[in-house]
Amino acid sequence: MGATATALRHDDRAREQFEQALALENRFAFTAARRLYEELATNVEAGPVPSEARARLAAVDHLVAEKAVYERIDENAKRLLCEVGMNVGESEPIMDILLGADAIDFDNGTAVFIPLRRDYVDACLERVPREMPADPGPDAFGTGATPPFLKRPGSDDLCSADRREFEEICRVVGENADVVKIFSLPVATDRSISGYEVARCMDRSFDGLKMTVTKGMTDDEAAVLNGRDDWLDGTSLITSLGPMGSMVDAFLRSARVGNNLLLLDLSIAGWSGAGTPEALLTQIHAQVLFMMVLAQTVNPGVFCMHGGIPGVAEMSGDLSYSSPQQPLINAAMARVNRWVTGLPSAQSGGSTSRLELTPEAVAESTRSRNTLRRYGVHVLRHAMGILGSLNFFSLEKFVSDCAQERQTLRAIETAPTRAGIVPLYFPSDPDAMAGLREIAERGCNPKSADHTVRNVNAFADWERRVAAKDGAAA
Repeated sequence: MGATATALRHDDRAREQFEQALALENRFAFTAARRLYEELATNVEAGPVPSEARARLAAVDHLVAEKAVYERIDENAKRLLCEVGMNVGESEPIMDILLGADAIDFDNGTAVFIPLRRDYVDACLERVPREMPADPGPDAFGTGATPPFLKRPGSDDLCSADRREFEEICRVVGENADVVKIFSLPVATDRSISGYEVARCMDRSFDGLKMTVTKGMTDDEAAVLNGRDDWLDGTSLITSLGPMGSMVDAFLRSARVGNNLLLLDLSIAGWSGAGTPEALLTQIHAQVLFMMVLAQTVNPGVFCMHGGIPGVAEMSGDLSYSSPQQPLINAAMARVNRWVTGLPSAQSGGSTSRLELTPEAVAESTRSRNTLRRYGVHVLRHAMGILGSLNFFSLEKFVSDCAQERQTLRAIETAPTRAGIVPLYFPSDPDAMAGLREIAERGCNPKSADHTVRNVNAFADWERRVAAKDGAAA
């Protein structure tokens, strides 16, 4: 009896240590978790814990390597700002702000564009809040993000939504608030309803987190979002390493007013962005960080959500939301923030490139959502109601997607809990920084850069590796 009691105590201690390792893993402290798993696998001889520890040890080895790449992406994004710079020299408003803040590194003689001082970048990023007051929680899926056209059942008439149609969209979104956790501006509207009225309609229908665009609003109207924890002001500034002239004034106004900012970058791999997963995320991350630095310069402490939303393209260059690579690269961008920076982040997925509401379109969207859920994201836009790679919003598809999401969530509630984090096997690119400097120095479209041409199969190779690893695990 004494031997049995001793064995039980050993089993209990081993189980407790395993749970400690699992908790560390779920906090992304993979190296510390690995030490505990290795100790259990080596020193515990009986019971189920050693085999469980060995299984997690194999996964954590991949997670340690994966996190190291994300840490390099974060560091290299800051190096990009400070060693290569952003092409903002011809933007007088931006240059005036940076000069006034003594943010420019005038001692850098090798930068291609306008380099920032590293200590200034670090100080600004330190000011960005890591807590989100109205945080809907992890894997919060929603709709919207302004497709230009409304897809009407049985009609090929593609145009913006009118007031009546938009009010109906808002009503239906409110009815599905059990699965919709962020209500982004769902579709472009015609002149029958203003941007300010659009926001008021969304506000009346939905109590949770909402996002709109204030660019077309008056100063007084844009300021209405100030102090509202449940609203995000979606804005952008930098693309292809330089500012969009049409966005400068709107961006600066939103930051100065103090609205909660969703800072958007929708660069597409090999077209407006670099051609490998690591180089693309480094570029996008740097561009979003520059927006954060500028926002913190004009309004220290203003809330900034990281909206780096990487895209993949078809051979034609068109954005492809049917590609399995789309949720993979968005999950990786989310992990950069969840594992390394701690910044609240928004990703994109759960959609399709198909133009019509068909069972295949709904199934494709479901697979995309489930992929993002498998690897973990924060806020997910475009998840329900979108067709044609973000060109169309369909209320009919939105209802179908919500019904499918409800069914998925019920299945998750009854499924066995999966222990630990699933590796994404993110591919390393030691030439990422060299590729980004090449794009900057040559002033070329990323698709013609030597780095892109040499790595034309990078995304497809990654997709195949993930599929092979998942198949072996199954």
